[in-house]
Amino acid sequence: MREINKIRESIIFNYIQAYNNFDIDNMVKDMSSNLTFENIANGEMTISLKGVDAFKHQAELALDYFSYRRQEILSYKHDGFNTIIEIDYQATLAMDFPNGLKKGDQLQLNGTSIFKFNKDNQITHLKDIA
Repeated sequence: MREINKIRESIIFNYIQAYNNFDIDNMVKDMSSNLTFENIANGEMTISLKGVDAFKHQAELALDYFSYRRQEILSYKHDGFNTIIEIDYQATLAMDFPNGLKKGDQLQLNGTSIFKFNKDNQITHLKDIA
């Protein structure tokens, strides 16, 4: 495996660990200040953010959504400046949602996250697809 791919896998692993631990500062430590974030659910874009500060703010809001959340990386695929991961996602809701989901409900799904890196190995674009 090329050294650059090992570095990127380590950055992604650390991001996922920070996500699982509700640790926003470590989630954003390897992100570019002009990060673009997109969340796609059921084929529709549900969130589109520009800038690491906007991402951090959204992540802070999401802390109240879950009493437990865990992403597990199932695979990595490298393609130029992109690294694509397949994930298993589990969460327990900490509040009721307008769509009918209730506090205590369990979520389980598989998804894909695409991380785009710059030449300095900062994350410049993150797209979550579920």
